[in-house]
Amino acid sequence: MSFFEAHRARLEQAVEACRTRIYWSAYPEIASGKIYGETAKADGEAAFKAMLGKPFDLGQSATRQVGREISPYGIALGITYPASDPDALIDASMKAGDAWARASIQDRIGVCLEIVDRINRQSFLIANAAMHTTGQAFMMAFQAAGPHAQDRALEAIAYAYDEMTRVPQAVNWTKPQGKGEPIVLDKVFRIVPRGVSLVIGCATFPTWNGYPAIFASLATGNSVIVKPHPGAILPLAITVRIGRDVLKEAGFDPNVLMLAADEADAPVTQDLAAHPGIAIVDFTGSPAFGQWVRENAATDLVFTEEAGINSIVIDSTSDFRGMCSNIGFSLSLYSGQMCTAPQNIFVPAGGIETNDGHKSYDDVAAGIATAIDKLLGDPDRAANILGTVQNEATTKRVQSARKLGRIVRDSAPVPIAGFETARTASPLLLAVDAKDDRMWGEERFGPIAFVIRTESTEEAITLASQSARRKGAITASLYSTQDAVIDKAADAFARAGVALSVNLTGGIYVNQSAAFSDYHVSGANPAGNACLTDSAFVANRFRVAPMRRQKAA
Repeated sequence: MSFFEAHRARLEQAVEACRTRIYWSAYPEIASGKIYGETAKADGEAAFKAMLGKPFDLGQSATRQVGREISPYGIALGITYPASDPDALIDASMKAGDAWARASIQDRIGVCLEIVDRINRQSFLIANAAMHTTGQAFMMAFQAAGPHAQDRALEAIAYAYDEMTRVPQAVNWTKPQGKGEPIVLDKVFRIVPRGVSLVIGCATFPTWNGYPAIFASLATGNSVIVKPHPGAILPLAITVRIGRDVLKEAGFDPNVLMLAADEADAPVTQDLAAHPGIAIVDFTGSPAFGQWVRENAATDLVFTEEAGINSIVIDSTSDFRGMCSNIGFSLSLYSGQMCTAPQNIFVPAGGIETNDGHKSYDDVAAGIATAIDKLLGDPDRAANILGTVQNEATTKRVQSARKLGRIVRDSAPVPIAGFETARTASPLLLAVDAKDDRMWGEERFGPIAFVIRTESTEEAITLASQSARRKGAITASLYSTQDAVIDKAADAFARAGVALSVNLTGGIYVNQSAAFSDYHVSGANPAGNACLTDSAFVANRFRVAPMRRQKAA
């Protein structure tokens, strides 16, 4: 109970924030020595460098070592990780899960909260690990893989705690019998976890997308096997090691939390997902593999975040420069490799009305291109915004996409000081007509965007919302000065299950999703069947087993 009591106040604040959806964050996003310690940044970098070229010790039994991570910044990490056959991993996880399942809600929640607290203390180490696996620039890696991911972890824990404590542990049940003696039963309600939970990580946001699943399952009493993407193992390996340390310290078998590392040419994900010992699967990744998981997993309890085609509809604006700048930043951030990044920008053929007068379709396209050029004009700033391209396949996709439309702004490599071999690409902006849906109607992951000429705003809203229903979408954005247009778009995108942002021109962007307030993925279109985070994401990870005992007369 000591861990629970130590973190009770923060837990209660998190539960309240989930209920009210107001702004709240438990973990500071500013990478400041005043917050994390004056030497924290240097210590984190030193700890990261000390890991390079060595086996990563998890205290986890293994039959071999695996790992061939190469940083998109051009560094071979040379770190290897313990690996075992799926049968051995699942058997160990099941055995460890017995005592974990019997633990009290407070004990499990306390352990989870302590794990996240210790992860937060290692935010600079995790930032370096994320930077050199995902390819994010350092500051984005610090925030997204660190405090923002930790907030998502705490959010899942808070939801789990709230859902489990809705169920009373015991009650005295008395049913009147008229003139006779009442029937009296003592009832006990036990939270029963599902079993072994498999969390399949992605290459771009391994902690931000992985933590909700890891901690939702742990908090509800399930043991967890974390299967990272072979290109981004280190951030989750650090997480698992911290978690195992806390579990052991609390008196639990550390195999409650295990790592299942592999290599791209010898994958184990399918064997794990299809294993009859797996009770829950969480998956983040491509729609193609997501479909395989949904169709072939040994369990029906599968939570997915896959991918979609995010859209912007431009009808009119009271701040043309601000609109273009906001869109330009959204297209540039992390080289368009966010699942929330926009791809399709719908603009009426007749142009739009703005505070700077009428702007033609070409004016709008040029305005966005100019905003990108200005944003990325300074090499250091460009490097800090774009980061690198995580996968070589994305670079090839950008090259082949040039033939899909008229080039408004071409993609180009961006030099990064100190990392001459870094893999980089700035946004490619293409002009196409709405009828060319073979070009824009598929997801083109990476820094690729289309400015789509439509007959009208009404057609733009229709096409964008239909695309979301058909292919999936996580975000949508609208620019309009007309309330009727905003209302129409709000209805259309709500029916398509898409989070809509309206008239963003300042320091908030459609890509961004805030824990405790924003629901990330609705679960209502093909972009995913789960939401980070709502009650449905946690409540089905446990069931309730009642016991009744009649009291003697």
